[in-house]
Amino acid sequence: MPKILVVDDERPIAEIIKYNLQKEGFEVQTAYDGEEAIKTVHKMKPELIILDIMLPKKNGFEVLKEIRVQYVMPVIMLTAKEEENDKITGLDLGADDYIVKPFSNKELIARVNANLRRVKLSNINEEMKSKIISVGNLTIDMNTFEVSRDNQVIDLTNREFDLLKYLFLNADRVFNREHLLKEVWGYEFGDLRTVDVTVRRLREKIETDDDKYIITKRGTGYYFKSK
Repeated sequence: MPKILVVDDERPIAEIIKYNLQKEGFEVQTAYDGEEAIKTVHKMKPELIILDIMLPKKNGFEVLKEIRVQYVMPVIMLTAKEEENDKITGLDLGADDYIVKPFSNKELIARVNANLRRVKLSNINEEMKSKIISVGNLTIDMNTFEVSRDNQVIDLTNREFDLLKYLFLNADRVFNREHLLKEVWGYEFGDLRTVDVTVRRLREKIETDDDKYIITKRGTGYYFKSK
């Protein structure tokens, strides 16, 4: 039974989310401020976190930044419609997904299941593809989910690693953002900027001025350059 942490200072909203997730068979705990959220993460070690941005004591961005130092579980941010820039900030800090308030229970459950399914499939794929691959000064270890450059380990989120792995295993093939959103994120629809932000963040981590791996084909999409 997957464990989920719901963090929202509006207790009625947190309790509704908790109730709906429990109906689907999840084990759920709640936290109502940023400091409580971090303590609960260390104690509970959830498989997924639903994290509101506007929190007392520490906001959602601060919580996300702190837990990403140690944990890689999927994090779904809760944002309001007027907080458009917050979506990008969350993705930059390592969020895996976001839901805009108000949202339906159906959408929430779909996003939760998609993120958990992605982690499960990723684990299965890693068991089937246990090997270490090197391209230029970049090394991808399929056993440990680690990526290193010049023998220095690069800290990637699960989503960043999944995107890199997908592009690498399909090297030199160009994929549009819709395709990547479906295959890597598991969504039939969504904000395509999510792909752009994750690609940009991944490039900043794995590339240098002399070594470029993820190439943009203008008007079409992205591909991993094998040579």
